[in-house]
Amino acid sequence: MRAQRPQRRTRPAARLLSSYVSRLSAGEDLESVRREFVANFSDVDAAEIARAEQGLIEGGAKVEDVQRLCDVHSALFHGATREERVANAEAAVMESIAGGSGKDDFKTRVLAALKGHPVNVLTLENKAIARQVAAAQQALDAGDDAAAARELALLAQVSGHYAKKGDLLYPVLKVRHGYSGPADVMWGVDDEIRDELRALVATRPDERGSWHDRAVAVVRRADEMCYKEANILLPLCVRCFTQQEWLQCYVDLRGYEPCMVDPSELGRWGEGEKFAATLDARATLDGVDIALPTGTLSAAQLYAVLNTIPMELTFVDEKNINRYWNDDGDVKLFKRPASALGREVWSCHPPKVEYMVRNVIDMLRSGQRDSVDVWMQKKGEPVLVRYMAVRDREGAYLGTLECVQPMGFARDHFAEG
Repeated sequence: MRAQRPQRRTRPAARLLSSYVSRLSAGEDLESVRREFVANFSDVDAAEIARAEQGLIEGGAKVEDVQRLCDVHSALFHGATREERVANAEAAVMESIAGGSGKDDFKTRVLAALKGHPVNVLTLENKAIARQVAAAQQALDAGDDAAAARELALLAQVSGHYAKKGDLLYPVLKVRHGYSGPADVMWGVDDEIRDELRALVATRPDERGSWHDRAVAVVRRADEMCYKEANILLPLCVRCFTQQEWLQCYVDLRGYEPCMVDPSELGRWGEGEKFAATLDARATLDGVDIALPTGTLSAAQLYAVLNTIPMELTFVDEKNINRYWNDDGDVKLFKRPASALGREVWSCHPPKVEYMVRNVIDMLRSGQRDSVDVWMQKKGEPVLVRYMAVRDREGAYLGTLECVQPMGFARDHFAEG
């Protein structure tokens, strides 16, 4: 059955929640808003929080403004959601289920315990991240910034977990289920936490205390994100995702390294394994020939040739849809989950870089540029990312080809010379 998009009709609870966040945005004291929130709500579920953010953005609020409030209104909601309370008492879970809307929370708990299911994998990683957050906080509380720096270096591994959310959860919520507000806000906060951790790890603690203050702030944000993921994001995904989407998510997760958990803790989901086997069985290229002006190749030959090119290739068509990428079987510098095929390329990028991707493609489409080069460092190696306009013989724009090429071999070659 096709997933239903979230209702656009604003419910009274959602209006109140939106008004609280708006008042915080206007500078009202948190405690006064918190007291009114407690007085007006005996409980609120994850979907109401998500709709509140969504309503703000649909009403004209900027994503970055809501994002700046993310930690503040997380503190507002912290401890008040049904998800957190029922997690502490099985009786409360059953009572919540009887009321109807608690079914999402109960199902989240069931899937979190289902070995190998994406919710299980993400939950195990999130708990491991929370433990590392606690270790970093303990060092900071003790005033031992040297120890805290070591703990932050370990916590910086959270980028791998955030990448999974950014590739596999946020785009699906945003594009297929209409929850662009919560997806963009959390996605943006993930990026800020990741970038600040990297910056702190690259900087030695100072005597003036600014490093310590920044470390305290980012550890607090990472802690809040652990909470929001468990009590807002995952229940929302459970409510929205279809079985097919979870199956595809399971297959795509195979391309990512575990984050802060031992691989032995991660089992295999039976349904996911069956689905993966079905995909492998379909992947046959026998008996298909492709005639080109300069020669004929079988589909199997063309597939192998493209996978032999020492670059990560991605083709986005003239309608900005992800159509193809090669796959040589190695770990990619840029992950490409199969669930992104057939989606607009914008949906694969966090909000803070979406406008840059749009600008690059607009320049290529218009003919202002034929290619755009971006140099960066990935895993200690220089990498060239080249975007090239693909045009037919008459010059009509057919799409954009992204070529990602590690350049360490060239650096090493000339260093030896």
